[in-house]
Amino acid sequence: YHKMYKNIFSLVSGLVFGIGLTIGGMTNPSKVIAFLNITNNWDPSLIFVMGGAIAFVLPSFYLLKNKEKPIFASSFQIPSSKNINQKLIFGSSMFGIGWGMIGLCPGPAISSIAFLQPLSILFIISMMSGFYLTKFIKI
Repeated sequence: YHKMYKNIFSLVSGLVFGIGLTIGGMTNPSKVIAFLNITNNWDPSLIFVMGGAIAFVLPSFYLLKNKEKPIFASSFQIPSSKNINQKLIFGSSMFGIGWGMIGLCPGPAISSIAFLQPLSILFIISMMSGFYLTKFIKI
């Protein structure tokens, strides 16, 4: 019974997130690249998307900060490692380079599948392949 509510809440949250990314323009690679390119024809409009997200999340963090656990989980999932190592630097660098080159990151890419754009589908296939290949890369 509890798991069903967790799954429904996860689905609704994902749908709202995806719709928000789409309405905000985060699924449009050319808009994202124009935002990231601050030296030539910079488009600062995505600052409002981030500002809206922050305006929503900050009060939520404040209201939930003293909770022992999330509503639909047995505990908070907080990473135990705080080490900055080669693996973290390499992974975050690959993420940033890919985002800057293509204009998509995982959330918006998954949301953009609804538009059946070849770039989005190729990105998702590449991303999933990268997830799989990390099992074989030793850094």
